[in-house]
Amino acid sequence: MENLKISLQLFVEYLQIEKNYSQYTIACYTRDIEQFFEFMHEQALERLDEVTYSDVRLYLTKLHAEQLLSRSISRKISSLRSFYKFLMREKKVTENPFALASLPKKEQKIPRFLYEQELEALFHVNDLNTAIGQRNQALIELLYATGIRISECCHIHLSDIDFSLATILIYGKGNKQRYVPFGSFAKQALERYVQKGRNELLAKSKTANHSLFLNFRGSPLTPRGVRYILNEVVEKAALTQKVSPHVFRHTFATHLLNEGADMRTVQELLGHAHLSSTQIYTHVTKDRLRHVYLHTHPRA
Repeated sequence: MENLKISLQLFVEYLQIEKNYSQYTIACYTRDIEQFFEFMHEQALERLDEVTYSDVRLYLTKLHAEQLLSRSISRKISSLRSFYKFLMREKKVTENPFALASLPKKEQKIPRFLYEQELEALFHVNDLNTAIGQRNQALIELLYATGIRISECCHIHLSDIDFSLATILIYGKGNKQRYVPFGSFAKQALERYVQKGRNELLAKSKTANHSLFLNFRGSPLTPRGVRYILNEVVEKAALTQKVSPHVFRHTFATHLLNEGADMRTVQELLGHAHLSSTQIYTHVTKDRLRHVYLHTHPRA
């Protein structure tokens, strides 16, 4: 078991240093691999090079028996496939038993998004006379204005923002950089927060930091903190549905496509490596299609 832990630690260092993956992504990889180590122990497999394709199929059967979602099973197999690919590179194994494992077909789920009246409710519940209210307003305005991921949002520094051009330098997955524009409402909320609220929050901290969003102690805001803030704002706005940070990302993409933006532009703004990741939003642009049809077809 000790050798397994050493191999996993080497893989984690590879993800941190060479791949520059986020701590959240690395934690998911680690958890998936450690769960497979438990399976190896149950099957009396002591070494990674003892695992065969038959063992992989048995593991897949076990995952299905536990009634895991298809996307969860796919992620676990992808994690282990990458792990073995790394082991082959390091010459610790000669074959990748996960290379031939077929991933279950993903469920086609339509992304949840917010309608404009729901957004308006969220934008009008914050007390803009307080530092916390100014921060919360800037946070939700920015999430909707840019469609950035929660991890990207928490890593923004003041120096990444260009107020004159209304753009932010975003560090995405794999540390890929992209510039994302933001509109006048987000700009106004950000300027108010940076000039007033952020300074009040920073004064509560004993150490200086350059993070854009701070918690009530003056420390950098974490993804968990963002989720907590959104839950509070949603509760104040009396919305019935749960609103995660990713819902703002879905809303951003959906509204752009509904208003006629092309798919490639939305792909660039979201920081998607592949267009297929952006195409899930075509399912929720029926309002736009109906609008165009009614205003262009002679007998509509």
